[in-house]
Amino acid sequence: MTLPIWAMVALFAGTTMTVWLLVSSLERRSDLRRRFRALARARPVAGEARPVVTIDTPRWVESVQRYAEPLASLSMPEQDEEISALRRRLRHAGWRAPSALQAFVAARTLLAVMLPVLAWVGMQAAPDEGPTIAMQSLGMLAAAATGYLAPGVWLTMQIRRRQRDIFEAFPDALDLMLVCVEAGLGLDLAIQRVAADIRLRSPALALELELVSADVRAGSTRERALQRLTERIGLDEVTGFSALLTQADRFGTSIGDALRVQADSLRTTRRLRAQEAAAKVPVKLMLPLVFCIFPAMFTVLLGPAAIRIWRVLVPALQSAS
Repeated sequence: MTLPIWAMVALFAGTTMTVWLLVSSLERRSDLRRRFRALARARPVAGEARPVVTIDTPRWVESVQRYAEPLASLSMPEQDEEISALRRRLRHAGWRAPSALQAFVAARTLLAVMLPVLAWVGMQAAPDEGPTIAMQSLGMLAAAATGYLAPGVWLTMQIRRRQRDIFEAFPDALDLMLVCVEAGLGLDLAIQRVAADIRLRSPALALELELVSADVRAGSTRERALQRLTERIGLDEVTGFSALLTQADRFGTSIGDALRVQADSLRTTRRLRAQEAAAKVPVKLMLPLVFCIFPAMFTVLLGPAAIRIWRVLVPALQSAS
């Protein structure tokens, strides 16, 4: 059975659009950009209350979330530990919406179902007899495994990208916080001011510091707000920063000295990581050099000589024999 090309294109487009809608319901980046622009236009001075910017969830996002619940129930983890671990990973990626777990599991289920269908359609559209039944089964199984594992790999990449962005901007944020504290601001106002100043450098870190400030204003203790910060980011450097501020607040030591020590330590760690990445570059260049550049270079250098040898020596040897 051979399916028309338009059917394959329509099936692929429908699957891609559905997955894109699910991912968009998780991120809602346009809403975050609108919120940051509103905060930038109404940037407060130290001591003033920050304007509350509300974000209305689009109606199409609510529709996607409603349709994602039945799909999510098909492959939702049964163990509470697995659900907690998945929620923690989603928080590390910056997705704190209540429906983030359902949307992620629904996308994984949809890909695991639709990719084998697309693979089967592609194999049926092959000319002549096409692959055998065993090859079709193997291809559909590989497509199902790819669809099930791909969202997890993508989530891991998002977590690493976000954590790297926060890690690179964190020493600069601590320097700004140190300047604010030494200028006479309290720690809470310093965190609020740094969140406003670091927004262009790292929107993710600015949002996390905004949440810390909002927790404190809502009545939570500073220790609890910092603990939630570490849970949302998942970086060891942020955990050390929170522990250092908690101990300084608990024992009455200088917060400025604690910030200075932590900033120096993070700056050293960032420099060491940069040196480590630079040292790995020659090793990473070996693969493209050996398999891409060297064959082309040998072809250019030795190709004319090989052609000359073939044209001159081979006829001479044949005539001599």
